[in-house]
Amino acid sequence: MSPIDRLNLINRMPVYSVFGERFRKYGRVVSGYDFSQVTEYMKKRTSIPQQGNIYVPSVSAMENTGLCREISASFYGGMEVQIGYCNGVNSTYNGFEYHKGSEINLAVTGMCLALGHKWDIVNGCYRCDQAEVFYVPEGVAVELYSTTLHLSPLRINDEGFKTVVILPKGTNTELSEEEKRLVNREDPETKLLLKRNKWLICHPENEPLVSQGAFPGLTGDNIELHY
Repeated sequence: MSPIDRLNLINRMPVYSVFGERFRKYGRVVSGYDFSQVTEYMKKRTSIPQQGNIYVPSVSAMENTGLCREISASFYGGMEVQIGYCNGVNSTYNGFEYHKGSEINLAVTGMCLALGHKWDIVNGCYRCDQAEVFYVPEGVAVELYSTTLHLSPLRINDEGFKTVVILPKGTNTELSEEEKRLVNREDPETKLLLKRNKWLICHPENEPLVSQGAFPGLTGDNIELHY
């Protein structure tokens, strides 16, 4: 039985393929790039925590590669980029974020992504049951559009997941005190602004994000992907 068939058998929500038509409104499968250098780094130099996730926005060893220069010049049209990673054992939605610019996720291991649409946020709130889950096989890279809500991948086995994350440079880093001072509080979107180029809604049960100041606007059950 294939991983996606097994996931569909044991979960109440459907799990779709990123190669299917349904994924087109959230992103696309990225092809034409050689990800072998960053994949090798991820497999040899990074580990999966026993609990939770670890996210590192920028890793110089992966950024000092021909891939980074090519992605910057071609995929992002000359914009500076950062290459980091997210490894972990998360299995619940927990929250959703978006950026002003696409994100590339490379599945170093097989994983799932819970995805939604930015335009479904109402008064800073989003319902968990509006999201859809997609299976990303090992070795596949996907672009998530700037209007696509996403957060941590979801594991599909006991070992957890490893994911390369490529974004415009500076994304997910801390806002400076000057930047915080200049934020326009009259703009309702800013209540979701948590870090540089990072607007986030979390589930009230996600205490680590709530304690960081994330807006607890994710409503409904904090859905878990069974594997």
